[in-house]
Amino acid sequence: MDRSASSASSSASSAPETLLVEHAVYGLPGVVRVTLNRPDAFNALSEQAIGELQATLSAIAQSDERVVVLAAEGRAYCAGHDLKELRGTPSLEFYQSLFTRCSALMMTIQRMPQPVIARVQGIATAAGCQLVAMCDLAVAADTARFATSGIHYGLFCATPAVPLSRNIPRKAAFEMLMTGDFIDAAKARELGLINHMTPLDALDADVAALAKRICDKPADAVRMGKSLFYRQLETGIEAAYQMAGQTIACNAIDPVAQEGMQAFIEKRKPNWNA
Repeated sequence: MDRSASSASSSASSAPETLLVEHAVYGLPGVVRVTLNRPDAFNALSEQAIGELQATLSAIAQSDERVVVLAAEGRAYCAGHDLKELRGTPSLEFYQSLFTRCSALMMTIQRMPQPVIARVQGIATAAGCQLVAMCDLAVAADTARFATSGIHYGLFCATPAVPLSRNIPRKAAFEMLMTGDFIDAAKARELGLINHMTPLDALDADVAALAKRICDKPADAVRMGKSLFYRQLETGIEAAYQMAGQTIACNAIDPVAQEGMQAFIEKRKPNWNA
């Protein structure tokens, strides 16, 4: 498989790549896996990591890739922001800049046309939990755990609260934010933070199966659907119906949808390449 780093490739050859990019993973053309590769730092979102991830995902958003898998190396999926970096630069200007760029990264995940699947193999805390919540889909190992733990250190997880409160029930989100307590993968699935829970040794197979189910669908319908899904969530119901009506009309007139409807009428599988 093709492995390359984003901007990390310009660093010395002896330095480990902080971000790995693999194309056609799981033998599926159109599926790209982006892997956080700072296991010794629990894949913390340093200033450099945020910048590299932003550049990589922005480039993928402009490509023909169909599905993005956001993974991580090591025991932790992502432990949130790099607290050593934050403590080393106690500047309001630096903090505002860093959190603004992190928020922009999170919105890039939502706005990019490809569905993004979080492949969660370990703990996801604070901004790491935020990362999982911002992904469109999430598959986690049954040993994974999640927390918005900043409150333990006097730092309320304000930005993680935004997607967390949009993923799970309000009271459950508030409890996580106020206590900083961990929830296990089973509870995360029950609350809706993740889609599927699986044994660690089956994690890739389950992620691959989900990615394939998406890749089997027409690309234009998937991209149009993702865009509409989030736009309608953030508006009133009447405006949402108007937006959805316009979207489905444009979708229905597309040759791919016309072929799908004809295939249904003729009781056959659609030929997306027709």
